[in-house]
Amino acid sequence: MSGLMTKPENEPIEIKMDTPRNIVQQLDRYIIGQGDAKRAVAIAIRNRWRRQQLAEELQQEISPKNIMMIGPTGVGKTEIARRLAKLTGAPFIKVEATKYTEVGYYGRDVESMVRELVENAIAIVRERERKNVEEDAKDKTNDRLLDLLIDPPEPINFPAFDTDSKSENESEEVNQQMELQKRQARTREKMRAMLMAGEMDHRKVEMTVESRSTPMVFSGAGMENMDVDLQGMFEKIIPKSTAKREMTVAEARQVIFEQECDSLLDNEKINGLAIELAENVGIIFLDEIDKVIAGEGKSGGDVSRQGVQRDLLPIVEGTTVQTKYGYVRTDFILFVAAGAFHRNQPSDLMPELQGRFPIRVELDDLTKEDFVKILQEPRNSLTKQYAALMETEGITLEFKDEAIEQLASFAYQVNQTTQNIGARRLYTILEKVLEELSFDAAEMKMGHVDITAEYVNQRLEKAVSDEDLSKFIL
Repeated sequence: MSGLMTKPENEPIEIKMDTPRNIVQQLDRYIIGQGDAKRAVAIAIRNRWRRQQLAEELQQEISPKNIMMIGPTGVGKTEIARRLAKLTGAPFIKVEATKYTEVGYYGRDVESMVRELVENAIAIVRERERKNVEEDAKDKTNDRLLDLLIDPPEPINFPAFDTDSKSENESEEVNQQMELQKRQARTREKMRAMLMAGEMDHRKVEMTVESRSTPMVFSGAGMENMDVDLQGMFEKIIPKSTAKREMTVAEARQVIFEQECDSLLDNEKINGLAIELAENVGIIFLDEIDKVIAGEGKSGGDVSRQGVQRDLLPIVEGTTVQTKYGYVRTDFILFVAAGAFHRNQPSDLMPELQGRFPIRVELDDLTKEDFVKILQEPRNSLTKQYAALMETEGITLEFKDEAIEQLASFAYQVNQTTQNIGARRLYTILEKVLEELSFDAAEMKMGHVDITAEYVNQRLEKAVSDEDLSKFIL
């Protein structure tokens, strides 16, 4: 049994994989409630790490348990997935199922989501590899800046070695060249010290800069799905244009540093690592999955929706997708689907597709108490955001507890009497409450404003009590 726990030789890039309990605690800092959904995604993420600890042979037998989150809009489905990607640092993309069409129809095919995931993985790997070459790039940058500020030392021209014909004048000339080279070396070292200290940042230098070519946009049916790097092909054919620019040393340092970093990076290695990373720990969040369910007895667009499900099936099940960076297997990519399912049920999906999402999590509607917590507890709560915005105008904004209770009550009431849009209702409520203050804040300059229950009532009571009015205003 010990052989099952040996680590594979070609281990992918290390990704932060915390314990499920810690992942849930981190999500709790931003998202209120929905404990079941948080636990499900935390376990799924931890299982990615567990699989990587196994022997290569057993790794191939363990596929991720895809998740389907079911719940109304605005309860935290997207936010859970978005925060999860930030916590793990894994390749992650969020896509809308409604933007894909069946092969043969005008639009994007489902394989493009895998290509987007690889692009995301390349950005992650490139950033990591860039950190490894930054020190070398800084040294090369300083050398190039010195060459711009002071001419590089000229090589010494030694005369032909011939003892019979060697004259004293030639020997004297060599000594002068050596002395000159020593002086130049001392000058360069002094300039290098000043450059490192930032004392030369204000100096102007002239350097040749390569102008970036304008990206070519190809349109038409199917063109967006082409894997051939047409842009790269044209860049190789069309000669690069360069221009001389005058800039400060500080600006030149940034330009040269970017060039040196790019020259030190191994693109082939980055592409290979990125594909491996996307295949093993990549996450695709497939939103609005309920919108690709066709209605009974309908045709036209609904036919294409059913076709999208058929096209999704091999991607989720495991297939090989061709990208311009190489072939990518989707067998071990984690798929998290989400949908409100107002007019249909998960059971209305194709049976084969249902079976590829074995973990079902239902998210709860938000209560008035949830709204109170949303306004108070998260690190990025709306009340803290608005207070920070007003602070830029010199105004201290304070939300009293009774005001928060009243805001939560109004949000819950409007959601019950009109369309339930979950926590997104708080955005419209708060914007309406603070509209007058936001308009006058620039002229107030300084001050302390308390948002009380009375303040909230004065600005919302009329709109909330009139159901027809609240449909348009709130």
